[in-house]
Amino acid sequence: MSATPPIALTPYLTFAHSQLWAVAEEFTAEHIAPGAERMEASPNRVEREIPQLLAKQGWFGVNIPVRFGGMGDGHVAKTVLIHRTGVVSAAAAATLQASLIPVGAILNWGTVDQKQEWLPQVADGSLLPSIAVTEPDAGGHIGGMETVAERDGDDWVISGIKAHIGNSHITRVHVVVARTAKPGVTASRALTAFLVEYDRKGVTLAPHCAGLGLHGFTAGRLHLDRVRIPAANVLGEVGQGLYVAQSSSILYGRPNLTAVSLGIHEALVKTTANFLSTRPRYDGHLSDHPVVQDRLGAMQARYQTALTTAYSAVHLLDNGAACDSQLIGAKHTGHQLAVASAQDAMELHGAYAVNGNSLVQRVFRDCQHTYAPAGTGEFQRIHLANTALGTESIQWSERLAAEAAWTHPDPTPA
Repeated sequence: MSATPPIALTPYLTFAHSQLWAVAEEFTAEHIAPGAERMEASPNRVEREIPQLLAKQGWFGVNIPVRFGGMGDGHVAKTVLIHRTGVVSAAAAATLQASLIPVGAILNWGTVDQKQEWLPQVADGSLLPSIAVTEPDAGGHIGGMETVAERDGDDWVISGIKAHIGNSHITRVHVVVARTAKPGVTASRALTAFLVEYDRKGVTLAPHCAGLGLHGFTAGRLHLDRVRIPAANVLGEVGQGLYVAQSSSILYGRPNLTAVSLGIHEALVKTTANFLSTRPRYDGHLSDHPVVQDRLGAMQARYQTALTTAYSAVHLLDNGAACDSQLIGAKHTGHQLAVASAQDAMELHGAYAVNGNSLVQRVFRDCQHTYAPAGTGEFQRIHLANTALGTESIQWSERLAAEAAWTHPDPTPA
């Protein structure tokens, strides 16, 4: 790891970003690295220490304005923190990014009272939020959502099951999207987002179940059995739930996962380069052989492409550009290139990759987790095809740029 950002990021990083890079390097080496092996060795254990360390750093408040106790930084800064964490531990990076998605939902769609209540708690590390949209049967098909919320006097009553909720077992408030209209109403008007506290009656969590990778990170299942919440907990307007979920996924979920993939990718290249340069072969090392250099060079080329693609996209986002397709493309490209390099890394490590608990084996498993969240590859390519055809609809990067949401309570079209 290096305390100095790559020269390729010069157009995208300010002096403050470079300082943050150095701080992240020091912190992750001292505090995250020791916990990475512990998490890997205990896949059935929910990691709680590392989230607390990240919270104490204030990193869950990286995008929260200073007025609410946050760091007041943008998406490039967020990418730096997730990326540098991901090089050391993809599970820790996944933990960081997962709670930054609902933070974005509250920032862009919350009322002043909701922001004043929830954001300072996130900023000081006393509360982590989650976002609960995906369901066991519908998956990422939001229009097929079966969780329902019904109005009962001044309250709403929510019933349903949500799945694959990042930080599910350490969160204290869930952003839950539920159906509030009768069958037949289009998804753009049928769904509503709610802030649901973890300890409300009727809220239960299924036991933590270890995934293929990202050991220590929890992405569990939430059961809602006639959970009663006040109308003040509606996030956005009734009927705007699709927009809350969609904008949060594009502006936060995709770039966040891009940064996780980038950390994984860098770890793959560095781990493989170190292995090849220290593994004896004939009168030198494996790294001396052109056929091996060809494979490693391909990994480095992919990483460099992913690096600039990721940071250019969030740089555009911080500058208020209409860049939804760049954010979508960066997530798609970042994952695809990391998976290709992961395969090369496994093959270049030979038997060491599959026997025992090698680092490359861990990173290979971790990278499988960045495909489906925030949209599968097919879903991303459909969006990109719409860009090519000029048929894309709402540009959330432009509509919710800067602090538009602070002055316009309804970011959707009239």
